[in-house]
Amino acid sequence: MPVFTDEVRATEARAGAETRVGAEANSVGRVEALVQLLRSRSYEEIRQRMYDSAPGSAWWSACKVELELRNGQQVGEASVAMARVSEKMKASTQHFEQLADTLHEATRDIADLLRGTQEAGRRLEIAVYVTIGVTLVQLFNLIFEVFRKR
Repeated sequence: MPVFTDEVRATEARAGAETRVGAEANSVGRVEALVQLLRSRSYEEIRQRMYDSAPGSAWWSACKVELELRNGQQVGEASVAMARVSEKMKASTQHFEQLADTLHEATRDIADLLRGTQEAGRRLEIAVYVTIGVTLVQLFNLIFEVFRKR
């Protein structure tokens, strides 16, 4: 009798396993159908339906799968956008570096011109002093000549 009982139990276990596999396949098919149904729904509606459903139910699973898919798509789109922004920032940084180099060279050139102007200003100042001196000497000479003739 124990042999028969063991065989019955084994047969029942196999039948139960087959039923569970069939039920899981049916559940997966139902979840896939619900995910397709949820494609046209809004993000908020899907979240609300997920919170209204019991965890582990077909609706809850379908909502979770759809939200994860949408979040994954958003992450992918954000990554692509970030890569584009990063490339633009890199190009902008290089452009600003070139502009900074150009500005540095222009500033150096202007500083050199100002130094030259400063030196020319000193020479002009000396020339003005010399001119004033010569003019004063000639004026005194003229006054001296005028008083000498008298």
